[in-house]
Amino acid sequence: MKKKLLKKIKVLVAMSGGVDSSLVAALLVKQGYDVTGAFIKNWSDTKDLQTGECEWRQERRDAIRVAASLGIPFLTFDFEKQYRKLVVDELFRGYKAGVTPNPDVLCNEYIKFGLFWSKAKQLGFDLMATGHYAVNDRTTYNVQRTASLAPSVIARNVVIKRQSSSVSSSRAHLFRGVDKDKDQSYFLYRINQEVLAHTLFPLGNYTKSQVRALAKKMSLPVAEKPDSQGICFIGKVDFGKFLAKKIKSKPGDIVTPEGKVIGQHQGLHNYTIGQRHKIKVADKHAWFVAEKDVSANKLVVVPSDDHPLLKTKRLILTDLHWIAGAAPKIPLDILVQARYRQSPEAGCVKSIKSGKLEIVLKKPIKSVAPGQSAVLYKGKECVGGGIISNSTTLRTL
Repeated sequence: MKKKLLKKIKVLVAMSGGVDSSLVAALLVKQGYDVTGAFIKNWSDTKDLQTGECEWRQERRDAIRVAASLGIPFLTFDFEKQYRKLVVDELFRGYKAGVTPNPDVLCNEYIKFGLFWSKAKQLGFDLMATGHYAVNDRTTYNVQRTASLAPSVIARNVVIKRQSSSVSSSRAHLFRGVDKDKDQSYFLYRINQEVLAHTLFPLGNYTKSQVRALAKKMSLPVAEKPDSQGICFIGKVDFGKFLAKKIKSKPGDIVTPEGKVIGQHQGLHNYTIGQRHKIKVADKHAWFVAEKDVSANKLVVVPSDDHPLLKTKRLILTDLHWIAGAAPKIPLDILVQARYRQSPEAGCVKSIKSGKLEIVLKKPIKSVAPGQSAVLYKGKECVGGGIISNSTTLRTL
């Protein structure tokens, strides 16, 4: 009598047509999952005048080629209407208000780990998977798996190696990827418990060079394809021209901290804190954006990137999100990362009042911009974060 096999774990892989998500699909197929690939169409370059270099048709063709080479089914989801409302419109609102929102954070929260997971559940998938460089701990999730799989493969499939002996087994945890240059946990801090518990990040324990090597070894059609650049799902665009489609430029004065007018800006939405290019000032040395005075329509600049106005030791965060699902006990010593490429700095959460979080840093950080995300870590574990509402510079302390 033949031994009855248990149902395989069904995984829906978000396939963008790039090497990362393609390798994810290949690895999961090799590990014995029941894999289906899915392309998310969020942006077309023909619907209106907001055009860029988004070549979604080519990206989709590349994803289809990979799926065909792996022998897996392939789906296409059209989320363009929702993407424009939840991500692009919010991007325009933020820049118009003088802040600097992060489209990748918004896209992950609402599209990749919102609509995509909802669609996966609706279609009967057990898990979803993406090509993000991050690690999660899924020790509490149980699903049926193929009885014929070797124990070592089953363990690899269902339980991701614990990152710390002190983490709780009652919930899902998010950790930095091992590749410090590619770690994307910063963009994932708004994922909720349900989604995190049902998501695979197969590349979290790989470096980018290892991913390229594996893709080539597995003969994936996109093994040597360059990484994508630009705005999430839109691609590489002239950002100034992109914003100009919805935001009317309002020229104003460029001033020093003392109020001296030294030039003219072309609209505050074209600048962000710490920026040094596109500042039209007739001077021999560089100037750096330190503040955007929206009410007076003035751009405040300083003559050095080491100026006190560019350094911050106190942050106020709003729109908080905790990966555990609830706020931690206060006070809390944490590491704060205020930009994707910025090194984390030690700090302490002092208070949570009226939905706001106060953080005092041990050392100042530079070029903090309202609207950006400040992401909080305990060691390598991402615990949550929020949107920077304002900060206190060294000059005003």
